[in-house]
Amino acid sequence: MDLKQTWKGLYAPTPARLEALKGVEGVASVFNANIDAVLKVRPEMVLAWMEDLKADEWQVLNTGAKRITDSVDVLRGFVECFSKGIAQEWLVHDEAAFRWMRERVGYDRLQMGGQGGIIANVMAVVGVREVYVHCASLPAQQAGLFLDLPSLKSTDSAGALNPARSIDRAKDLPLIHWILEFDKGAQLTIGGLTLTCPKSNRFIVTYDPLNFVLAVDESFNRAMLKPETRLDYILLSGYQMLAEPLPGGAPGSGIKRIHDSWLQVKAWKAAHPKAVVHFEFASTQDQAVRKELAESLARHSDSVGLNEQELIGVLEVLGEASLVQECRSLDSVSLFKGLHRIFDRLALKRVQLHMFGLYVTLIRKGAGEGPAFDPAANRAGMALAATLAAAKAGTGTLEDPKNLLWAHGREVSDVSLRELEALSGHVAAVYGAQGLAETGLAGAEGFELVAVPTILIDKPLTLVGMGDTISSLSLLGAR
Repeated sequence: MDLKQTWKGLYAPTPARLEALKGVEGVASVFNANIDAVLKVRPEMVLAWMEDLKADEWQVLNTGAKRITDSVDVLRGFVECFSKGIAQEWLVHDEAAFRWMRERVGYDRLQMGGQGGIIANVMAVVGVREVYVHCASLPAQQAGLFLDLPSLKSTDSAGALNPARSIDRAKDLPLIHWILEFDKGAQLTIGGLTLTCPKSNRFIVTYDPLNFVLAVDESFNRAMLKPETRLDYILLSGYQMLAEPLPGGAPGSGIKRIHDSWLQVKAWKAAHPKAVVHFEFASTQDQAVRKELAESLARHSDSVGLNEQELIGVLEVLGEASLVQECRSLDSVSLFKGLHRIFDRLALKRVQLHMFGLYVTLIRKGAGEGPAFDPAANRAGMALAATLAAAKAGTGTLEDPKNLLWAHGREVSDVSLRELEALSGHVAAVYGAQGLAETGLAGAEGFELVAVPTILIDKPLTLVGMGDTISSLSLLGAR
């Protein structure tokens, strides 16, 4: 059987799935939106920064806490991600380091940042009827990064919902994050050691006093409680910046902020009982917060999304040391084992892993009604997400509607099919479930498995917000 042709057929309904998104009444995208300062980093730039800081190779190559308490930690985090081809987000706990970045690092362009902001723009461009985006800060500089669409709304200074791009809460502090991108195959030589980047990715450096404490706009909260607010999906993100205690010297508890925010979301769900709540993990450095997110917020949510590194992070806080080691190989079989353990330990209804070349979703049998819990619908939604994710990687943006189907008709990658076939062999051997490679569907006691091979772009123009885009489109595309 020619699997590439089989999957081309399974991808064929993608344009119809995209059109169906125009039937979604309303989506709330919360809690974080910010301004991203994007810079494509060349190896010689790192060497120049080392010279500027008078940093030696030991400071840059040394391992340590994944946080920034000194300017040289920016270089240390970048080199770690570059050498492994992985994405991480480190929080800046030193204002002087933030000032050094503003003065010395610079950026190529500004773009929408934060999972909440990125997802809101994607939801609006694909045609969702009403998109409500939460902004802890919304001055004109931030507002200008939202699409100029009347369907995309936030709360203005008077507390009213209005088109986000038209709002200027002029007294709000602009929130700027750095996205330091690097390319596969680039070589960086430090102290006689040459590092070759195995995969294009990015290192995120975040200094964000409002989102550090998950500040919630009370006007937005009240708007979501109104019965006239149409709400089919609530997409949660932004918790990765919390710490216990709160970072940056802020008073209070990160864990308490998780619970306080869930009480608000729970009230929104009570006002709109059919709304599906999806929680998107991110690279959460504080282990106490990560554990609470897994054992509390993930358990409460209808759906959860994560990538390979985030999956490993959840296994760590759940005490699954042997699976942590196994999953570091990053192959589909090992990651599936880790995903299944999380699925069982946390009694999740639906969880999706977006790994390199493959999307894998586990759905608990009997977890609920509707397309969010239907395996075939999820397969179609995941194919839609893969197509649009490839378009974003290949064109650099999904904000132009002309780009949405740029990758439609392309074949899934050889890497993707190898991972799918390996996973198919594993579930057949362990669970007796046949046909995963050919159909993307397999059932076993207690769960349904959906796996979709993806379209890979060799030299992506951007990877920022990719996981959030994949998770949200997979879920909504299942309708």
